Amino acid sequence: MQRGMIFNLQRYSVQDGPGIRTTVFLKGCPLRCAWCHNPEGISPEREILILENRCVACLECRRACPIGSGEMEVGVLPARDERCHFCGQCIAACPSEARLMAGREVTVPQLLEELLRDRIFYEESGGGVTLSGGEPLAQPEFLLAVLRACKDQGIHTAVDTCGLAATRHVLAVAPFTDLFLYDLKLMDEARHRRFTGASNTLILENLKALSGVHRQIWIRVPVIPGVNDAPADLEATARFAGGIPGVCQVNLLPYHRIGVAKFHRLGLETEFAATPPPSEGSMSAARAIFERAGMDARIGG
Repeated sequence: MQRGMIFNLQRYSVQDGPGIRTTVFLKGCPLRCAWCHNPEGISPEREILILENRCVACLECRRACPIGSGEMEVGVLPARDERCHFCGQCIAACPSEARLMAGREVTVPQLLEELLRDRIFYEESGGGVTLSGGEPLAQPEFLLAVLRACKDQGIHTAVDTCGLAATRHVLAVAPFTDLFLYDLKLMDEARHRRFTGASNTLILENLKALSGVHRQIWIRVPVIPGVNDAPADLEATARFAGGIPGVCQVNLLPYHRIGVAKFHRLGLETEFAATPPPSEGSMSAARAIFERAGMDARIGG
């Protein structure tokens, strides 16, 4: 039976496609975006998050952990420890619910059962299910199985992807996906590699390949101050996206700091901790660039 690893299931979402949707966040991503707002989705493995504002330093986590007692009995268990087997005993023992597990394994029938609970909202609002992440195409077989199951139930489907996946996997899910939400961060290859850890060559090639078989693509551009908000960067993205058949609209997503706290909870650091969100004026200017290129551009969504 096909199994996948997810780290969140968000109901009543209105930001991941049309209507009211349930967004499933799959774990694992080939990119390492420095501004990532879902860093708990990067690793394909389970991870532990610590909510320090809830921690009462009772040390029940350490007493419950099979490896946390002994020679290192100092303070609460850290979020990251290479010896951790993610048994969850520290989480169960925490009286203040300060420890969370990011990542749970589900089968396709189990997930479909959860998704069908919201079917009335999909039908009344023109919504459906969005598969996001992380990167959903990092689990291609599971993704395809979920999409097939949703289509068998007549549910509208969307896939939110960074595009960095084997082309054959992108094309394999296309017939079962009603809408693609396709991320474009930077057109400059060297700077894309600098800020995401990977080249954008395959991402751009996959978008071209996808446009040959699909005509419902929304481009998503995260607007990150100091990274891709310069007019030249946005104009380059607009020129490229404007030449892709099947691109129906562009959603400009202003950077926010939600991910900063998540990095900290995972025991990680981010260089964008002090980066402010873009101003309303700069977002309006960004939208104007895409509109001048003849595109339906929207802020948010």
